[in-house]
Amino acid sequence: MQNNNRKGISRRNMWSGILFGVGLIAFVDETVFHQLLRWHHFYDKSTTDIGLISDGIFHAFSWFATIAGLFLFADLRRRNGLIFQRWLGGMLLGIGVFQLYDGIIQHKWMRIHQIRYVDNVIVYDIVWNVSALIILLIGVFLLFRTSKNSTLKEKTANE
Repeated sequence: MQNNNRKGISRRNMWSGILFGVGLIAFVDETVFHQLLRWHHFYDKSTTDIGLISDGIFHAFSWFATIAGLFLFADLRRRNGLIFQRWLGGMLLGIGVFQLYDGIIQHKWMRIHQIRYVDNVIVYDIVWNVSALIILLIGVFLLFRTSKNSTLKEKTANE
């Protein structure tokens, strides 16, 4: 029973981090690239009004994910179950997966928007997707490392 509880806490740390990471990067993307730089909207295949509405829906999604992640985080803290390095790994995984999904699926496959509408967009694509992959790999590394450490602690405690 205790082993299942540890696995549940470990998973909650990861999912709390993933939700927070997705919400955080979506918020940063929407604020920086959509509003401040005005490089694109979430959906650019229609009018500016539709683009702004899609940005609003995207913004709401980012806050729902952020708040859900923070509720899980607060619950972990309340139960003294926070494994910060695992949570951080989940957060980086969420950021990396979201950014890579955005760069490959939304930008290239679905073509609902580009990072920036310029002639040499490939430079932006490479920076966007390579940075996403690096962040994702760091997150996976932290998750693997914390998973391995908790397994070693359980084996040592049982002996």
